[in-house]
Amino acid sequence: MLKGFKDFLMRGNVVDLAVAVVIGSAFTAIVTAFTNGLIKPLISTIGGTDAAKGLGYQIFANNDATFLDFGSVINAAINFVLVAAVVYFVIVLPVKKLQERRKRGQEPGPSEPTDVELLIEIRDLLRAQSQRDNGRD
Repeated sequence: MLKGFKDFLMRGNVVDLAVAVVIGSAFTAIVTAFTNGLIKPLISTIGGTDAAKGLGYQIFANNDATFLDFGSVINAAINFVLVAAVVYFVIVLPVKKLQERRKRGQEPGPSEPTDVELLIEIRDLLRAQSQRDNGRD
């Protein structure tokens, strides 16, 4: 049972899907909290035309909608780099190393079922279907 699960996880598509899910949810929330709580205040200390708003420039003094918020852009870039680094070093790199070892023959790849295993599975399915059909009569 665990070998089948391991074979399922080692397929390339599953790893790609896992990377997308991780980038989209878990690490993004953690990194966003980190950058909003720690990095953005540091960026805001640099100031701009209005230090209370952070690093940016107010185009028209009487219109708050014209504030160019460079701090938020820098913060988003830092978010992206941190999330990408965590995903690469925690998921992508270890899976690549495992796949390289499999190519060299150091670790067996996903196993295909043998003819005997397939025949046993067919027999069991036919037996279960026969028992269901006999129960209806």
